Amino acid sequence: MIMVEILQNKNSATRFQILVEIAASGPSIQQKSIAAKLGITPQAISDYIHQLLKEDLVVSTGRSSYRVSTKGVNWMLKVLRELRSYASLVEQAVTNITVCAAIAESDVNQGQAVGLRMKDGLLFATAQTDTGARGIAVSSVKRGEDVDISQIEGLVELTRGRVTILQVPSIQRGGSRQADLELLQAKVSHNQQVGAIGIEALISLRRIDIEPRYLYGVTEAAIEAARCGLSFTVVCTDDAIPGLIKRLQQEEEMSYELIDLRLKNT
Repeated sequence: MIMVEILQNKNSATRFQILVEIAASGPSIQQKSIAAKLGITPQAISDYIHQLLKEDLVVSTGRSSYRVSTKGVNWMLKVLRELRSYASLVEQAVTNITVCAAIAESDVNQGQAVGLRMKDGLLFATAQTDTGARGIAVSSVKRGEDVDISQIEGLVELTRGRVTILQVPSIQRGGSRQADLELLQAKVSHNQQVGAIGIEALISLRRIDIEPRYLYGVTEAAIEAARCGLSFTVVCTDDAIPGLIKRLQQEEEMSYELIDLRLKNT
């Protein structure tokens, strides 16, 4: 997991906080007021503002008067997006919540300590409590039933899945008739999570007797599956590839592979 810069670097964090204070209070704010809020000396604030001026993140509007520049606003928005993305990852990863649901891997008794692990994209409660996350069963249930778990601590161990993109020609380039069906067959199996984007992709799969599980919301389904540790295959027309890759690149630590299925003579 890639840590947000301002959570790793105290200098960046302080610069961000100073920009927030200037943006919130306007040019009339005093450096000593910022220093008091941030718990550092006025001289340190002065040094930071000098850096911000030098990097064009802040603009001087008079003696001891400043405003955040357009460049500074863009940097703040970038950091804010990173913080929101990181907060979302933390919310998914940290399991110290009040109660969550899991599938009982075996019969579970009320009050029993259980371990929590991901399997096939689903959360399971197991009798093994030496896993990364564990909790206490609130109810007694049979194997395979949903069980409520409380007093959760630790992190559920999870390796993100990989998205494989299989590119087929659009209809202008011959469609499924110009797709390498042997290579498609080799890359796709009936038990995979498979989605199709585009009629040409759907027909290419049907020509090898495979019906995709997903036809709508394929990109988001692939991302969600990868987040839960599942590998996902997207068969996609070449004209839809840029949008798909752009969306995948917006996700932290999203691993993907692009394979061209166009026949060599196209």
